[in-house]
Amino acid sequence: MSDYFMSAVGDALRSRKIEASAAASHYLVGVLCDYAHPSEENESAFSRPLAFQLHDALEASGVTRFKRLRALGDGVLYGVGFFGGHVELRGINRGYVIRVGRAAYDNASAMLRAPGQRATHDVLTELADRFEQFVAVLNEVADGAIAKGAQGQRGLIKLYERWLETGSSKIAEELGARGLVPQRGKEGVH
Repeated sequence: MSDYFMSAVGDALRSRKIEASAAASHYLVGVLCDYAHPSEENESAFSRPLAFQLHDALEASGVTRFKRLRALGDGVLYGVGFFGGHVELRGINRGYVIRVGRAAYDNASAMLRAPGQRATHDVLTELADRFEQFVAVLNEVADGAIAKGAQGQRGLIKLYERWLETGSSKIAEELGARGLVPQRGKEGVH
C-alpha cells in the first residue's frame, strides 16, 4: 500500500508543482497508510471540536503533548485533504480547520527545539509552513483514488458530481477517458 501512496503523492506533488523534502513526502505517505487502516489512535480529528482538542493537547506535557499535537495535525491534514467537501458540508470553516492543523504541527515542532534555539528545518515545521499545499496534495490523491474506484453508471455519476464540486483536473481526465468531457462555460456546466 505504501508503494501506491508513494506513487500517488509523488504524482500529486509534480502535478501541483510543489517541491517537498523527501521527509515530508514520506510523512504524507505515512499519514495516508495510517488512515487507510483506522485505529483508536487515528480516530477522526473531527470527533470532538478542534479547539477543545488543541487546548487539551497544549495543556498536556511531555510525550503526551507531542503525540496529541502530532495526531491532531495528522487528523486535520487527512480529514481536510481527503474529505474537504464533507468538512465544509458540516458547516466547519475550512480556513479555521487549516489554522488548527498548522498550529498543531507548529507547536509539535517547537517541542523538538531546545529553549531559545532558532527554528530548524524539520518535517513538522515544513508541514506547518506548507499545510495548505499539503492539503491540496492529499485532495489530488483522493481524487485519483475516487477516479480509479468509480465503477458503473452510478460511479460515473458520483465522479461527475465530484468534478462539479471540486473542478479537479484528475477527475476531468478520468471522465474524458470514459467518454464524458466536462466543460465549464460562462453560463454553467456543459
